[in-house]
Amino acid sequence: MSPSLLLQPESLTEPPKSSSETLESVLSDPTAMRQFRKGGLLGLGEAYMDGRWESDHLDQFMFDRFKESGTRLSASTRAKMLMAAVLPRLFDRQSGAGAFRIGRFHYDLGNDLFETMLDRSLTYTSGYWAEADDLDAAQEAKLELLCRKLDLQPGMRVLDIGCGWGNFAHHAASRHGVEVTGITVSVEQADVARDRCSGLPVDIRIQDYRDLSESFDRIASIEMIEAVGRRNIPKFLGVVDRSLVQGGLFGLQVISGDMLSRTSNARMDQFVLWLLKYIFPDGYLPHDDELKKPSGTDLCVLDWHRFSQDYDRTLLAWAERFNEGWSSLSERYGERFRRQWNYYLNGCAAAFRAGHINVQQVVYAKGGGRPDYQPIR
Repeated sequence: MSPSLLLQPESLTEPPKSSSETLESVLSDPTAMRQFRKGGLLGLGEAYMDGRWESDHLDQFMFDRFKESGTRLSASTRAKMLMAAVLPRLFDRQSGAGAFRIGRFHYDLGNDLFETMLDRSLTYTSGYWAEADDLDAAQEAKLELLCRKLDLQPGMRVLDIGCGWGNFAHHAASRHGVEVTGITVSVEQADVARDRCSGLPVDIRIQDYRDLSESFDRIASIEMIEAVGRRNIPKFLGVVDRSLVQGGLFGLQVISGDMLSRTSNARMDQFVLWLLKYIFPDGYLPHDDELKKPSGTDLCVLDWHRFSQDYDRTLLAWAERFNEGWSSLSERYGERFRRQWNYYLNGCAAAFRAGHINVQQVVYAKGGGRPDYQPIR
């Protein structure tokens, strides 16, 4: 299948509303249908990686699956779902060396992969498309939006938890005159971030957030909390609380959802199992309620700004760039990886479109509310 076949250009501005592809027509291989019946979207993803089925509109095909009612799965798949739900409550798999596992497993895959797929700032989080026409503009708009929400002033000390390739640190320091400390668990990300922020008041560290012992005027964290694990959500917010000066602001961009619970969507849970196995080991999407009232902290929510449809569009843009640049990656990564990555990007786009997961920027103040705070969009 041609890589460009997965994504139609018009879907970057308006995802297709319907598809003529049916489950039966796409899963014509009996083995693929058996894998789907046995493991739902987990089995479907593995069959796709094996080349057992194709789709001209993978994002829409996945969206149609998310809108279905999940059927009863095999005993082995139900056991996997139970273990995925229970283990994070029993064990802290992100402690010690485990905190750096996601860096090695995902973010250290290779900078060439992310340079091909992402915008020029290497921003691996949702863009903000309210007034943007392309991916570069959407990512710059997202960074500036968060800076404005944090009311950054020259000379402030700012902490960026999960700084990635240094995009927020560079933007905040160069545009707003602040001093930024960025921490990451990825060696490859840190190397790039240090190079791009050279000459700016930016300190990039390879460090676990739990080891922080300094105070900052502002803290930002853009889609990093999803990697800390369910047991560590309160601990993460506690570290933010102790690291933020009284009256300081914390800006959090976060993907949230209801996953692997009694009320969660069965099809989404099956896809989550695939993501945990192949993309984000030990990841956890917090529920909105875990974020609105951080227990044991002095943090108060000032603003909650949801823009989930923008992640659908961002993921499709990444998929298009990934497939257009595949020829430069194919020798290193191989065909099975290409299919795995497309299932990931298109499946996540479909999940946002279906409303099973959401993305938002949340602004907190330490020490109570601020009546003078004006939400910014």
